[in-house]
Order: sequence, then C-alpha cells, then structure tokens
Amino acid sequence: MPDYRYVVVDVFTDRPLQGNALAVFTDARGLDEETMQALALELGLSETAFVLPPERGGTARLRIFTPRSELPFAGHPVLGAAWVLAAPLQRGRIELETALATVPVELDRDDSGAIAFGRMEQPLPVTEPYPDPGPLLRALGVAEARLPIERYDNGPRHVLVCLASREDVERLQPDQGALAALGVEVSCFAGAGTAWKSRTFAPALGVPEDPATGSAAGPVALHLCRHGLAEWGEWIEIAQGAEIGRASKLFARAEGRNGSVERVLCGGSAVVVARGAFRL
Repeated sequence: MPDYRYVVVDVFTDRPLQGNALAVFTDARGLDEETMQALALELGLSETAFVLPPERGGTARLRIFTPRSELPFAGHPVLGAAWVLAAPLQRGRIELETALATVPVELDRDDSGAIAFGRMEQPLPVTEPYPDPGPLLRALGVAEARLPIERYDNGPRHVLVCLASREDVERLQPDQGALAALGVEVSCFAGAGTAWKSRTFAPALGVPEDPATGSAAGPVALHLCRHGLAEWGEWIEIAQGAEIGRASKLFARAEGRNGSVERVLCGGSAVVVARGAFRL
C-alpha cells in the first residue's frame, strides 16, 4: 500500500497558522483524478495541489482541486507549490505547468538562504462586464458598487466588486446560498492608493470565504489600474482573511501602456507548517 506524502504550507503570510493553508502532494504519480478529488475533500482546505512530472518543459506539472472541483489555475496553490519545491532544489525560479498555462514563479532568498518572497506572472485575464449585477448585489447585501462590476477570467472567473470603504468590506455578511445559486466567485474590496482590503466568497466551489486569493489579487490590481484607482506598474498590498481568523497579505501589480495590459504579477510569503502521508 503506497504512501502519498504531502506538505502543508500557509501561503500569503510569514506566520504559521495564518494565510491560506495549502496541502501539496509532492509526488502524485499513481493518483487518479477521482482520488485527488477525494483527498481534497478529505483535507477540507480551500485548495489542494498535486505535483506531477512536467509535460511542456516546465519544472513540474500541477493539478489543483477545491473540495468540489478541479481548477485550471489558482494563485496560492502555485505560490505554495513553488515554495515547497524550490526549497530542496535550491532554485530561484520554478515554472509550474497548470491546466491553463505554464506559470513562472521567481523566489527571493534572505541572507540565510531561506526563501523570503515569491512572485508569479499570472495568465492574463479575459475581462467582461458582469451581465446582471442586481441579484449579486442583493446576495452580498450592498446597495451599489464604486466601480463597474466586471468578471476577470484567468482560470477561475472572479467577479470584482469595489466598495466605498474598508468598513463596508469588513461588514459583509453575504447570503451564501444565493451566491452558490448564482455560481459566482466574487471578490469585494476597498481602499486607496497602494493599500487595499479584500474578501472573496466562492460557495459554489465549496469555499464560503477564502483566506487569501492569489488568482483574484492580480485582477484586482488590473481592475484598479483600468479604472484609475491605482498606478500601472506599482505594487499594491491587499489584506484578506482577518474576518475568518486567517490574516493574509498579498501583493499585486499590473503592467501596461496605451490602455493594453502586458503583465499581471502577484506575490507574497509562505511558511511550511506540517508534513504527513496518506496510505491508500
């Protein structure tokens, strides 16, 4: 009976038991899709990542599962898996083949040689207006949004709702059943300059509230740049997760010119907190 080893890493934080917890199965050869999905449900984290041999010239291939479904790309699994893989390999760059695209992750080390920060270049999202904001706003319990409500598709399909104040974000108590019925992944955020606060809800994926959402952070930076609330090429800092006891800090940047986006980056720290194995 083979053992399938995994590492638990808290992502978008430098403190254990904060950020967004991720399980990384470092050698998933021998696991079929049904078993991967069952393991993700068993662990109950927002996402679980499975590392496989590369097929397109990258460092490794990555499959990502929520408790209910597989995702073509997600931010904290990419950063967390790169963090786990780069440590023993002594690599400064990891290229992870996701179902959507190969995602490069650059890793900075401190004077001791430990990884201190990682940043990924995310797949460029496809942007479209959200067609019917009324039911969504009612499910969120808010009257209006500060900016146009738009959907950004970079694998996950995040609907972005900018609110008037950080306090409005803190007070959110959405109708999870209504959000699940709409089938949306929605990120609500507010702030100014380079400091922003965000909360992300995805009950249709089995994640009522996500502690840190890297795949949404890049689009949030892009959304703010497109609508004039952030500067192109400038890092913004996004606080997330405090309301569910998992304070997280994400950094994101959108680069572009002449109205065209060129790159979307997201970064942060992580810390390994546990190791284990399933005997299947």
